[in-house]
Amino acid sequence: MKVISLYLIIMSFMAVACMNSDKIKQIAQIGKPSTGSKLDVATFAGGCFWCMEQPFEQLAGVNEVISGYTGGHKENPSYEEVCKGTTGHLEAVQVRYDPKKISYDELLNVFWQTIDPTDPGGQFTDRGSQYQTAIFYHDKEQKRLAEESKKALNESGLFEKPVATDIQQVTTFYKAEDYHQDYFKTCPIQYNSYKTGSSRGQFQKSIWQTGKAKDFLFRKNGSPDDKLKVRLSPLQYKVTQQCGTEPPFANEYWDNKKDGIYVDIVSGEPLFSSKDKFNSGTGWPSFTKTLEPEKIVEKADLTSGTVRAEVRSKQADSHLGHVFYDGPEPIGLRYCINSSALRFIAKEDLEKEGYGKYLDLFGD
Repeated sequence: MKVISLYLIIMSFMAVACMNSDKIKQIAQIGKPSTGSKLDVATFAGGCFWCMEQPFEQLAGVNEVISGYTGGHKENPSYEEVCKGTTGHLEAVQVRYDPKKISYDELLNVFWQTIDPTDPGGQFTDRGSQYQTAIFYHDKEQKRLAEESKKALNESGLFEKPVATDIQQVTTFYKAEDYHQDYFKTCPIQYNSYKTGSSRGQFQKSIWQTGKAKDFLFRKNGSPDDKLKVRLSPLQYKVTQQCGTEPPFANEYWDNKKDGIYVDIVSGEPLFSSKDKFNSGTGWPSFTKTLEPEKIVEKADLTSGTVRAEVRSKQADSHLGHVFYDGPEPIGLRYCINSSALRFIAKEDLEKEGYGKYLDLFGD
């Protein structure tokens, strides 16, 4: 009998700690929705399904993302059974989306960016067949697009090893226990800790911020807006270009305590300094003032039913967040900013990144 590792036991305890209902499993719909529905379905396995929900849920055109199990031989498997690797199932997500708003090709691009497609034995610290990657196609067109995308990725030169992600026809998809659904929202601290500890985020940055990555993602695009979609992650695009808001406590910089400055993710405009950052308890990066006031524009925002002051960058016109008048004295301001609109440059990297004039802020 395969011995469950201490790591899996710890992960199970983390999940149980966030359980807010009984374990209810149900078979989710297979394939496309019934006639008359505007939604299509895509199914992806990318290792731990906790880390697969957020990248898809933040996309415009995606209606729902469900965590579950598929590809195995046992009916109605439990999380504990799948973790043992004896049921043949993979942890997976089922994405319900509007094909008029987002294409299957775009979903494939997001999928590739969330995984290590060259790893045949699992994903990052999660080892075993249950954590292998796969694309489960629902029709011939999805199969064709998946095979073309995999071929293009293999030929892109992004990876030294061949792509190991399997492409197979979808089988019965079993919805996972309720406490696994939207885990990044219900348990943001545990989710962040797990994602950081698994090194998934670090791997994504090391691969997908390179020129070869942009060439691969841009292979079917052409307009300026498409170029921006390629440069930015889906969440960065949603925040900066569509005035979106990222989840509190589940973002990159809310608890960052390093010395350095924060620049616009689109243009690189210097916006805020760690010297003016404070813990507001809101779950978003908060600052008492701007680094370069002339690089910030404030506009009236009436979208919430009340008047708020929206904060945008002057050069790129990126939506950054809002400024409130409940900050610490003596200034009394709280710039509540989305991490997804920012790029952090550590003090020791300021010179080589072209921001050397700000070293004086840190006494160097």
